[in-house]
Amino acid sequence: MPKNRNIWVTTVLVTAVLGAVAVPAVAAPAAAGRTAAACPTGWGSLDRTDWSSTSGAYVTNARTGRQDCYDRFVVDVPGAPADRLGYTVRYVDQLIQDPTGTPVPVRGGAVLEVSVRAPAHDSGTPTYPGRVGQPLPGVDLGGHRTFQDARFAGSFEGQSQFGLGVRARLPFRVLQLDGRLVVDVAHTW
Repeated sequence: MPKNRNIWVTTVLVTAVLGAVAVPAVAAPAAAGRTAAACPTGWGSLDRTDWSSTSGAYVTNARTGRQDCYDRFVVDVPGAPADRLGYTVRYVDQLIQDPTGTPVPVRGGAVLEVSVRAPAHDSGTPTYPGRVGQPLPGVDLGGHRTFQDARFAGSFEGQSQFGLGVRARLPFRVLQLDGRLVVDVAHTW
């Protein structure tokens, strides 16, 4: 009997150990009550442009946010319908202020230029408090995984220009919504 009992105990222990090793990979609790995100795929890093003209609407704010899979940049243009909010979003070697040709330093492994076809002023009166070459007012990039810097490059001839310092040349998407342009930059490929 002791020999059979030892085999039985050994079998039970081996089964318990193997089960304990396998269970955490399947049933590990989510951190802080959150479920693991399934990050989007299919985004790319090539230029995106919509030549629509935003008439009578002005840039009033720019802000950032953090998501599980990407960092988000939003430019508020109240009154601009989604189908009339033009933009160009592209990676550049260096952010160059239009029309002066002056380089605007942006920290990061890559620079994403975001141009919105809406001015940041109305008849000379600023509608957005950004200053050329300076960090975006009210934007705190602490805790962002992808964004390392965010600068205003100015507003000229109905277009406002921003530079995002990104950790690396990562995939992004652009969303045109009523009253705002949204640029999401993924944390990884």
